[in-house]
Amino acid sequence: METRVAEIAPGIFRLSTFVPEVAPPAGFTFNQFLIDADEPLLFHCGARAMFPSVSAAVRSIIPLERLRWISFSHVEADECGAMNLWLAAAPEAEVAHGATACSVSIGDLADRPPRVLADGEVLDLGGRRVRYLDTPHVPHGWDAGMMFEEETKTLLCSDLFTQLGDPEPLTEVDILGPAAEAEEVFQPTPLTPAIQPTLARLAGLQPKTLAVMHGSSYRGDCAAALMALGEFYAARLDASLRV
Repeated sequence: METRVAEIAPGIFRLSTFVPEVAPPAGFTFNQFLIDADEPLLFHCGARAMFPSVSAAVRSIIPLERLRWISFSHVEADECGAMNLWLAAAPEAEVAHGATACSVSIGDLADRPPRVLADGEVLDLGGRRVRYLDTPHVPHGWDAGMMFEEETKTLLCSDLFTQLGDPEPLTEVDILGPAAEAEEVFQPTPLTPAIQPTLARLAGLQPKTLAVMHGSSYRGDCAAALMALGEFYAARLDASLRV
């Protein structure tokens, strides 16, 4: 198992592991993101089986013991399966997440107490600032949240814009079409009235880069892409209500 490293924005690194056995014949990528700062942050932990490969990739950028913050969108194996392995490898690290995730899951699952973040709270990494955003049920899970790195305007957007295959680390071409294709395969997204307003709120941040968990990250008119994704899900919700 190989985890490849690519810098998708200044100081923000994509750690990507391609697994051909998932969704064959195209296969599937699992991506974590490291923000290098005085207090480095890892967004997504990966599954436990991926820890040796992903931790080696992190070690190629920083010593593991420097890792200070660990976060992810929601409780799911590929998001936080290796959480306690990271906590063991980085003695000063803390998991940081929203109140729902911390109270219903992380407070019990994590080997150290988590740092509870309020919606909109900024975590100062020293030279970088990330803003935590509650996004219940987006992409899925009532505990879902995302992070926005303010200097590079990078949105760590978890499963939004999931794509099949092993595409390039960063693209400037359409990602809505591939995301719609993956939605048909997996159907992972809860169709609720909250999804379009949540995506509009994220678009309002005017991100310049979308750090996508599965597939290529995106650089371009991210606000337009998020609004288009909201329209896509709104149309799917409307169609489901007419069945």
